[in-house]
Amino acid sequence: MVKQKFFNLAIGLVTMSLLATTPVPSAELEEIEQRGKLIVAVKDNLRPLGFRGEDGNLQGLEIDIARHLAAELLGDSNAVVLQPVTNLDRLQVVLDGTVDLTIARVSFTESRARLVDFSNYYYLDGTGLVTKDAGITELEDVATKKIAVIKDSSTIAVMKDALPNSRLVGVDSYQEALSLLEKGGADAFAADKTVLTGWVQEYPQYRLLSARLSGAALCVVIPKGLQYNRLHRKVNEAIARWQAEGWLAERATAWGLP
Repeated sequence: MVKQKFFNLAIGLVTMSLLATTPVPSAELEEIEQRGKLIVAVKDNLRPLGFRGEDGNLQGLEIDIARHLAAELLGDSNAVVLQPVTNLDRLQVVLDGTVDLTIARVSFTESRARLVDFSNYYYLDGTGLVTKDAGITELEDVATKKIAVIKDSSTIAVMKDALPNSRLVGVDSYQEALSLLEKGGADAFAADKTVLTGWVQEYPQYRLLSARLSGAALCVVIPKGLQYNRLHRKVNEAIARWQAEGWLAERATAWGLP
């Protein structure tokens, strides 16, 4: 009898442990409709995609997309909960069911696609260059110049391929890149064009060169699984229509994106 009680207790503890560590499934479209709110992970510090304005409210291209999706799915652009997220957690919050979708400057990669699904792309990002040197107006002008890049970033490989004779200078942060440029330690800074667009908006003495040296499709992150097919289809249909109607291009231009 005592052994049976201990056995039952052990089974109960194991069951509780499994329940505590099992990820909460993400919401299907029907559940989102019943809830009446779309929960979306966004950036709150990445101008012009997702950032806080002077009034403290979230704004940017990806905020527009989140609100527009709420209107598409629920009939109300205000029926959305915007959840700021760090870069490290952008996929995890979808995997653990904290949010329904992530719209936070996530580009499609094969490795990420093994964990989550992706929508059609809503913006084509890629590597670009900023400079305040008036003598640099096109890519050829920096062919042998010093170019700052974030250490260990994918930008390094892009620059070595596109400008093999340039001299790359590694920096640990965007602030360090700015300091280096201001001191004349580099002639330009290479990074993603969406990030550099925000840089130019904040530091108007800099210019973003028109060249795009790589392509990165920014997509909505969607939970993986057959039960999310309807949600996935609705998101893709909306993005395709916005592209055809020119709404996405208009909003990108409005936020200063090239």
